[in-house]
Amino acid sequence: MATNHLLELQQFGQSVWMDNLSRDIIVSGKLKEMVETQGIRGITSNPAIFEKAIAGNAIYDEAIAEGIKAGKSVPEIYEYLAFTDIQNAADILRPVYESSNGVDGYVSIEVSPHLANDTAGTVAEAIRFWQTINRPNVMIKIPGTAAGFPAVEQVIAEGIPVNVTLLFSVSDYEQTALAYMRGLQQRLAKGASVKVASVASFFLSRIDTKIDDRLEARIKGATSEAEKEKLASLKGKVAIANAKLAYQKYKAIYETDSWQALKAQGALEQRLLWASTSTKNPAYSDVMYVDNLVGANTVNTMPPETIIACADHCDVADRIEIDLDSAQQVIADIQAIGIDLDQVMAELQAEGIDKFVKPFTSLMQSLENKVQQLALV
Repeated sequence: MATNHLLELQQFGQSVWMDNLSRDIIVSGKLKEMVETQGIRGITSNPAIFEKAIAGNAIYDEAIAEGIKAGKSVPEIYEYLAFTDIQNAADILRPVYESSNGVDGYVSIEVSPHLANDTAGTVAEAIRFWQTINRPNVMIKIPGTAAGFPAVEQVIAEGIPVNVTLLFSVSDYEQTALAYMRGLQQRLAKGASVKVASVASFFLSRIDTKIDDRLEARIKGATSEAEKEKLASLKGKVAIANAKLAYQKYKAIYETDSWQALKAQGALEQRLLWASTSTKNPAYSDVMYVDNLVGANTVNTMPPETIIACADHCDVADRIEIDLDSAQQVIADIQAIGIDLDQVMAELQAEGIDKFVKPFTSLMQSLENKVQQLALV
């Protein structure tokens, strides 16, 4: 039997989560099989994933019809569909949650992308989602925006697991980790348990796509072959370099005295989660964002096509802390040629929110159309 390289990742302390969820894989038993035999230890979802799963999929028609009969609004029907899938997926992953002592086995659901800049609205929706779904192994996804950081702190303080999403810069990751710690410190101050799981979702391929476009423009304007070669050598390098530096920041944060005090009370480290791990450029390896970022106490959430590719031909080794000097040099070289990484990361986060707002809006419209069709039946 061929080796399933996904299973090797666990040997290095990395958990594999799947960036995909639909009723089809729940009902067919495929998700249960992947959890039991493929080493899948968590699920992440987002508005784009739910749009793909629900829009035009007849498997949801019966539940939509039930919602219509119950007098539910379109947003209420959406939540009924999404929450049911989240609950059923969480139940399938519950054995992983139990056996890992609450480290793995989570299913993530995102608050409305329209709340990305609304702290109070995010907190209220996170609490409502948590209470309604009513599963201990659910994580509420909150974007790592300026408004999101205080929301993360407050939601963690409520004892609700959080997946902080849309992180691109190391500085935003640091703010995420500090918000998590402040939330735990609030719990410690009132005598509550500080064992509240969290992950920080650090995005990868979108960085290279945007930086590569800028590099290509500079290559076209280069006046020498040496300059062209230097610029070309930086393509496809920034996301992994950036992630390696984020991991070093992670290690430094969790060596501090303030963290050690929380750890002594049973707190779990907020793991870095590698997201956006499907390779967008066909010239690059389809598992480059897996092979190069294997490391202890991390998560890699992969879409189905990357899971299949990795199972087949990942080259698994502990690489997250090798070539750190090269990683720092890549970042320095990018800055030296005039590409403002802070600006790029800010653009990516704004675009990321938009990439969730548009499918969410589209899904609501698709559901509205479906409700009108089924109401006539």
